[in-house]
Amino acid sequence: MATVKRRECVYFYDEEMTNYNYGGGNPMRPHRVKLTTQLVNGYGLTDQMQILRPVERTREEIMLFHADDYVDFLNSVTPDNQEEFMMQMRRFNLGPVGEADCPVFDGMFEYFRMYSGGSVGGAAMINDGQANLVMNWSGGMHHAKKGEASGFCYINDIVLGILELLKTHQRVLYVDIDIHHGDGVEEAFYTTDRVMTVSFHKYGDFFPGTGAVGDIGHDGGKLYAVNVPLGDGMDDESYKSVFEPIMAKVMEMYQPSAIVVCGGADSLSGDKLGCFNLSMQGHSNCIEFLARYNVPLMVLGGGGYTMRNVARCWCFETGQLLGVELDDDIPEPALGEYDYYMDTHKLRIAVSNMKNTNTREALERIKVQVLANLALLPPVPSAQMAPRPPKTELPDMPEVDMDARGGGQAYDDKRVAHDNDYASGDEDVQPARDLPVRPKEEPVDLGLPTVALVDRNGSAPSQPMDVDGFGEGGGEESKPAAAPAAAAARPESRTDESFLASATEGAAPAREPALTLTGIVQPMEEEGAAYETSPGAPGAGLPVATTPAPGQPDAGEQGFFPADLAQAAGTAAGDQAVIPDAEEVRQAVADAAPSQDLIGQAQG
Repeated sequence: MATVKRRECVYFYDEEMTNYNYGGGNPMRPHRVKLTTQLVNGYGLTDQMQILRPVERTREEIMLFHADDYVDFLNSVTPDNQEEFMMQMRRFNLGPVGEADCPVFDGMFEYFRMYSGGSVGGAAMINDGQANLVMNWSGGMHHAKKGEASGFCYINDIVLGILELLKTHQRVLYVDIDIHHGDGVEEAFYTTDRVMTVSFHKYGDFFPGTGAVGDIGHDGGKLYAVNVPLGDGMDDESYKSVFEPIMAKVMEMYQPSAIVVCGGADSLSGDKLGCFNLSMQGHSNCIEFLARYNVPLMVLGGGGYTMRNVARCWCFETGQLLGVELDDDIPEPALGEYDYYMDTHKLRIAVSNMKNTNTREALERIKVQVLANLALLPPVPSAQMAPRPPKTELPDMPEVDMDARGGGQAYDDKRVAHDNDYASGDEDVQPARDLPVRPKEEPVDLGLPTVALVDRNGSAPSQPMDVDGFGEGGGEESKPAAAPAAAAARPESRTDESFLASATEGAAPAREPALTLTGIVQPMEEEGAAYETSPGAPGAGLPVATTPAPGQPDAGEQGFFPADLAQAAGTAAGDQAVIPDAEEVRQAVADAAPSQDLIGQAQG
């Protein structure tokens, strides 16, 4: 590979954090980060990075995004007293161990504070100029909502980290290559142009069931949410064919000053809960492509449920980000505990012969639609003069001595999880979470362009969203108590044609209210709003303090950093992607596609 320009790199790791266990056969295993770091250390990569132990975030810092009552609940409930909190558990989407995607487990709030500390601390170091490459493989909990746990995620460290970056950076780009849609992050920033969210994900009968091409943002955030819905069996070549042109256009039009990546490894071939067929090289190519722009970069974990593959992938990507080509034969010092889970001593992962249901025509049509939307973005401002929020004071984060970690009875005594909880076979995944078996059907030749597109007025009716998904949150145990009456029944099978139609036809139905950023960029239309925002191009509107509404902090107390997140309506039909007519679509490929010079610059 072309060597990435060397940058100050920080790697967050705390061995204690990797010993927590969701229990009950839950496929989310924090222990995978310990296996990753053992491989990283064994390959000698820790000598080229600063290894820091994250400082736990406080309750007040977590409440910069999450609701007070939700945080207080997480801080209070334990496996021993959970019967006293049954009503709150249902409200916040938690359950007993073995019965829910988001169980109540021992020491969980301390665990949330730890992994959030890596993401927020890394963002603060980027703001302070102490680092421009941060890795926190324990982070990436992209499904957590303001007041609800979802898909193994309780506290959204990504949103907290981005809020920290927004103190200094005018525009932040979030890119999600986890196989599941990054719904929690998208929802948090759905109405602002200060953050652009881009998600490449499996769409259809799959958790969380959101992320159609027509979901593009709302109000001030319209066109700043980008969704690329994909089908089963996505391979390296197909993924690259949509990822690189779209991301090159995003970088050209949005010009972010910081990038955050959710590098979930459940999009790899052979993942327990995934259905893509990416190799390790295909997965890492996405992160490398973004790193070549030499914009401050924070790379986080996310999903990934076959631990031996997750560890190898994240180790490989750590090396790629450092510009080090790792030998395929795992060195003896790197094996350690990983040897228990091994199926081979090779670093790279073999792909399967899984059928790719994504036809070239289907991917081309989705790509054209996304590129046409991106071409409608206003130009970024050339300069901005505005007060800057106060920076977070960086606490002392102790450096980790990788040669003096763990081992012995004292270490075993403080472990939350034990060896017999670390099984990595298929039998330890709850049967209710098994993916549906799909019939093998030949791809349908769709041709171009034949899809019915939304007109400029957004008049196409919104479609009911299938809420009976599978994957990270599927199954009977984790369904909402009462599904919306308008929800369509899940079809027994999907052809490529029906998948594409569902992925490109209109916006999603009215969702739970999206979260908006008060005091950053969201115009407040109600009388007596706490802040106003000047209009303009993305990021041009830093807030102007006005008379606060009753019960809201004034600007002097709050500054420009949002401690309160207001609620706003979800996507309406009029907020769908603004797609040109058929003649303009034909021209969109040529006009909207990034120049080959730009792609070549990134690849070089």
